[in-house]
Amino acid sequence: MCGRYALYGPQSRLREAFLLESCPEYFARYNIAPQSRVLVIRHPPGAGRVGQLVRWGLIPSWAKDPGIGARLNNARGETVAVKPAFRGSFARHRCLIPASGFYEWQAVAAGGKVRKQPWYVRPADPDGFFAFAGLLAAWKAPDGETIVTTCIVTTAANALMAPIHERMPAILRPEQYEAWLDPANHDTGALETMIGPCGSEAMCVSPVSPAINRGDVEGPHCIETVAVRSSPFE
Repeated sequence: MCGRYALYGPQSRLREAFLLESCPEYFARYNIAPQSRVLVIRHPPGAGRVGQLVRWGLIPSWAKDPGIGARLNNARGETVAVKPAFRGSFARHRCLIPASGFYEWQAVAAGGKVRKQPWYVRPADPDGFFAFAGLLAAWKAPDGETIVTTCIVTTAANALMAPIHERMPAILRPEQYEAWLDPANHDTGALETMIGPCGSEAMCVSPVSPAINRGDVEGPHCIETVAVRSSPFE
């Protein structure tokens, strides 16, 4: 799964990394939670790649209650092509969700109790970005407002992530971006082959403060490494 992530760094670097023609202004954020406005990358028909701010938590176009979006932050890659909530978006409305890193929580036994130790996962390239595979949906409210939403496609953990959690975001490689974003690409079989754990060499992990558990905690200190009593990597 992916329940929190970060996006920071100069917009110029992000535009260069994803070859964006345009991108809205956004602020550095170190603790992005579901239901937030988040940046996605699309490739509209007849145009180049553009950034767009949308809500994290997919509301399918057919939904009666927009509250369903609070439960659809992630889509399992193994079933994304067949689940009613996701299959239409997977076939026709895909996006990239850029991230400077993401958080995952490891269950740790301490003092006879189980606590959750957060870890920050970032690209091996300190100036790089992850490109999460994402889906989009547009939902029309009764008052006529159109709400565009997104979710993150997830997959099984790679060898580096497995000691922390069994799931992780599906992270695409630059050579896959065009096929994933192409609005004319409806080959769901080929698209499914792109969903899988990225190589462990593409990322680094470090323990961070449990303060990240609070949704109102924000700032560069969120990603600072802290000491832990035991580590699965020792």
